[in-house]
Amino acid sequence: MKSPENPTGENRRDFIKKSLAGSALLTIGGVLPGFSPKSYANIMGANEKVNVAMMGVNSRGLALTSNYAVQPNCQVISISDVDSRATAKAISTVNEVAKYKPTDVPDFRKALENKDVDALVIAAPDHWHAPAAILASKAGKHVYLEKPCSHNPNEGEMLVQVAKKYKNVIQMGNQRRSWPNVAAGIKAVHGGAIGRPYFAKGWYTNNRASIGVGKETAVPAWLDFELWQGPAPRRAFKDNIIHYNWHWFWHWGTGEALNNGTHMLDLMRWGLQVDYPTRVTSAGGRYRYKDDWEAPDTQVINLEFANNTAMSWEGRSCNGRTNEGASVGVIFYGENGSIQIMEGNAYKQYDLDNKLVKDVVNDFEIDPRNKMNPSQALDALHIQNFFEGIKKGTAVNAEIVGGHQSTLLAQLGNIALRSGGTLNIDPSNGHIKGNKEAEKFWKREYQKGWEPTV
Repeated sequence: MKSPENPTGENRRDFIKKSLAGSALLTIGGVLPGFSPKSYANIMGANEKVNVAMMGVNSRGLALTSNYAVQPNCQVISISDVDSRATAKAISTVNEVAKYKPTDVPDFRKALENKDVDALVIAAPDHWHAPAAILASKAGKHVYLEKPCSHNPNEGEMLVQVAKKYKNVIQMGNQRRSWPNVAAGIKAVHGGAIGRPYFAKGWYTNNRASIGVGKETAVPAWLDFELWQGPAPRRAFKDNIIHYNWHWFWHWGTGEALNNGTHMLDLMRWGLQVDYPTRVTSAGGRYRYKDDWEAPDTQVINLEFANNTAMSWEGRSCNGRTNEGASVGVIFYGENGSIQIMEGNAYKQYDLDNKLVKDVVNDFEIDPRNKMNPSQALDALHIQNFFEGIKKGTAVNAEIVGGHQSTLLAQLGNIALRSGGTLNIDPSNGHIKGNKEAEKFWKREYQKGWEPTV
């Protein structure tokens, strides 16, 4: 439809790409001299901004909402959450940091009907990640999808098909792909700084408390539990599931391997330049407490690849002792030395005698154990890269094919653990070969009427 702002009548997505094609990338602080991000945002035309709808605004979702709201080339149009308390807090936060109030749209599917929404930001529980991204893609929206991109491998493959079919941008929230010094460290690995890299080790540590034994209770008045469950087959409400503890139940979550391991497995896959493995094993269990927690609190995943490389990830949810002086990180071992990607936007290079030969320090504040907002300023770089993909068609740093491949590494580790055996993998597509017990975990059952389709 023609308008003074859009005289050609082109659709909003094309208009955004053209109107911003020549503009400089805007980040927090990266605005014209003498203007703050907020004041600069006020002088930008509404059609020059990317309009986003937020889905899931508790904890991590609230941090993302705040981060999107302060981006000068973004407008948070609506907030969708099954928890009315979380919605109110998110709207208040946007009003505080950006001086406007987004609309309360409890069901994100209604938000997708808004023609002014350009993208959906998904930070809901894992069982909603792929189904919501698929619905958004079908509605003609771009998607920023928190990791992991899927609850199970089949959903990851569906996302790849969806992006190809609907030709939208789907950026996964493995934000370290956009951290400059991390990218420089990976470039050093690729450039031969330590010779040929042949093994990578990653880890995550924390000291999480017991979740206890839940009791079936009435659903709280502030919660739409039917929508929260969405595509997952129905279960009774228990008082130790919502909000964060769903991570540790296979029905909705994916354990620490996908909650935090996805980040490190993605870095290792990036550094070793591999896609799908040939062999996967895993060991671990719920060792620390006797409670309702189903996923392992201690786990090691080992993966081998066709280019004569291997990687190992260690997760310890209930013992925070650091590895190599860091609570989270990755080390690449090569013929001539090693490179360690640190907790934040930093890396260290060592020779074969363990001598530190290069130390690229972090210049952003990082709290890797903050489950809500460990790195706001750095994450803004990832968000802006997402906007570049929308506005200019720039290749995003965490496109969905790679996002699926990295997510799959963790999923295969969980499948190996749960099926109790070694997985032999087809390196051309990541599929399990000759193991019917393991193949049962490739996809899930859905609540009737909620099944995602391409």
